This record gives sequence, structure tokens and C-alpha cells, in this order.
Amino acid sequence: MILVPGGRGQLGHDLAALSPTVRALSSAELDVTAVTAADLAGATAVINCAAYTAVDAAETDESTAFAVNAVGPGLLAEACASVGIPMIHVSTDYVFSGDGTRPYEPSDPVGPKSAYGRTKLEGERRVLEAGGWVVRTAWVYGVHGSNFVKTMAALESSRPSLSVVDDQVGSPTWSRDLAAGLLELASVLPDERLLHATGGGETTWFRFAQAIFEELGADPARVRPCTTADFPRPAPRPAYSVLSGAAWEAAGLRPLPQWRSALSEAFRAGVVAPRTGAAPLE
Repeated sequence: MILVPGGRGQLGHDLAALSPTVRALSSAELDVTAVTAADLAGATAVINCAAYTAVDAAETDESTAFAVNAVGPGLLAEACASVGIPMIHVSTDYVFSGDGTRPYEPSDPVGPKSAYGRTKLEGERRVLEAGGWVVRTAWVYGVHGSNFVKTMAALESSRPSLSVVDDQVGSPTWSRDLAAGLLELASVLPDERLLHATGGGETTWFRFAQAIFEELGADPARVRPCTTADFPRPAPRPAYSVLSGAAWEAAGLRPLPQWRSALSEAFRAGVVAPRTGAAPLE
């Protein structure tokens, strides 16, 4: 049995859907900040999806984010090590400064600029110290939960046009593809403990939004580019979030599909519910 703390989110749902061996638990069912070895009874591996992901809220609530993103994964990794089962922990592009100009390798220097990024980086350190695996990903969306794709779809049906930042670059990642990759990793367990897994290729949030409009059958010209400065947020966003999958492939793992083809597949899988009787935009 593969135990998945934080299993009620979009990634946890997909892990459970892809494998009958997955037992996905909510934070109420398994609190990683108070986990013990006894909570892992019957597990053969753990994939940790539990995380504090409210990036802006973390700027004023870093202690809570630290508990969930750093203390919890560390305790979970130590518990796994004590009973001899592997643990895979999901991390983020936010551990980097975002000032890069080429895809980040796992070995590249880190430099988070947000509270969220700092807490996730400390979680990585604790997991690796305890002998676990860490997989960084970025720009994740899925059928379950809220995400950028669903937000854009809602705005498409309610606004004649919208502005989306065009100066942040990353790789959209369908949670089902990531889930499949994590399950493969759990079966291989390579020597390399720090890896990157995202959708292939790169784009900007603006181009991503245009692609979403295309999948909706809407005019992508209704999406207009703007800058990060036009929409200031409490937590700084990485300007460049592309993560290299070279180490992932070198470990014998299949690369995740290209982001654009994955988006089309996600729409076929129902990432956005079909619309019925929608009123035309004025």
C-alpha cells in the first residue's frame, strides 16, 4: 500500500485513480505535523502531497506554513526511515530565485524569495537528510480542486476579455501526468534523490491562458498580455520557473508529456466541466 498524506487534493485524487494500491488520506485523517511510525502501519511507501500552498497567505503566516511544509515532511521522512519504507516528497519551483535564463537543474543554487519557498526548501532539506526522495514540480492543475485552468475557464464565461501576466515563464503540469511519474518513481527508486518533473516545454501564464481559451472554443485574442508589475501580490512570483527534466530521464524515468498536448488531454478528461445553456457574452 502506498500511503498518500494530503491525498484529497488534485494530485492525491489522481494518484488514487491511477493505482489501486494507493490509500489517499486527508489532513484530518493523517496530520503530518504530528505523524509517528505507528501511522504508517501497512504502508510499503509514502508519497507526501500534504502542503501549505497559500503562497500569499504564507507571507504573514509563515509559522503555519513552516509547520506543514518543513516540520511535517521531516517528521514523516523520519518515521518512514524508522520502519524502512521509502518516502517521496513533492516540492516546488519556488525554492529557486526565478532569476534564471535556462532550465534549472536539481543541483543549481536555490534562493527562494517568498515565505512559501523558504518553508518548502526547509522541507526538502529535512526529507533528504532522512533519506527520502524529493520531486520538484510547477504550475500544477487537475480535475479536482481549484487551479489556473479552472479559474481561466470561469473568467472566460464571465468576462469579455482579461489580462494575464506574460513575463513569468514556466511549464504547466497536468496532475495526472505528475501522478503517473511519481508512481513510476516509487517503483524504480533511483540513486538520485532530488529530481524535477514538470510538463515538457515552456510558456508564459498569458500563453497558457490563450491555450485554455482555445480548448474552450473561445477566441484567444480575448486574453491580453500584461506585466507582473501590473498585478502586485504579497508574495513575489518567480519570473523563470522552468525545471530541467534531464536528471529525471537519466534516472530511467519517462519524461512527462509536453504541456500543450497534456492540456488537450486534460480537457478530454474533464478538467473543465462541459457547459450547458451558457448565456453568450455581451
